[in-house]
Amino acid sequence: MRLIQLSRDSIAFPSPEGALREPNGLLALGGDLSPARLLMAYQRGIFPWFSPGDPILWWSPDPRAVLYPERFHLSRSMKRFHRNSPYRVTLNHTFERVISECADDRDEGTWITPDIIDAYKRLHELGHAHSVEVWEDNELVGGMYGVTQGALFCGESMFSRRENASKTALLVFCQHFLSYSGKLIDCQVLNAHTASLGAIEIPRREYLEHLSKFRAHQLASYCWVPQILS
Repeated sequence: MRLIQLSRDSIAFPSPEGALREPNGLLALGGDLSPARLLMAYQRGIFPWFSPGDPILWWSPDPRAVLYPERFHLSRSMKRFHRNSPYRVTLNHTFERVISECADDRDEGTWITPDIIDAYKRLHELGHAHSVEVWEDNELVGGMYGVTQGALFCGESMFSRRENASKTALLVFCQHFLSYSGKLIDCQVLNAHTASLGAIEIPRREYLEHLSKFRAHQLASYCWVPQILS
């Protein structure tokens, strides 16, 4: 296995099965962040992740972290909180603010560089990337964003400025996504936060099978219209 250098003249990617085992899932470097290349990457189960100043790195880890929306883990304390939640949740009301807040929410530094923000803003303008916003009164206190592949949603990042704000974003999104027959949320790599909410790991091969099947299931267009979710 070897790392592939992408050409700026072609948006083709190597097979995810050729990704490195260490670091887990690193597949290629280079290319650009054009909408066409990003969409090609997501269609093949690949995503960009790199530090500021580094070349663009493309990943497809094995195993893959996913969340089946109907299996969202709602703890007793979260159930009590949500029953009397002070939050209002919206969809696609302010994508740019959400991705910018996600970039600022990392004490250890962020991979969400200005180039990443610009690239995903373009995907949002084209109808492929979406945001969930959590408000307390008129203040944005939490949210998440990601990229759609039919009935599969590729979650990219979330942030929280108040108690349970990011959990609320994901909970309400799961309910909305399910109501439109959404099937799977890609969490990329498992961490303690997503695991506590019900995310699990599955083999990359299984994830790619899901992706191939679910990306052909287009949800009703109203699913992504800017709206109040709760």
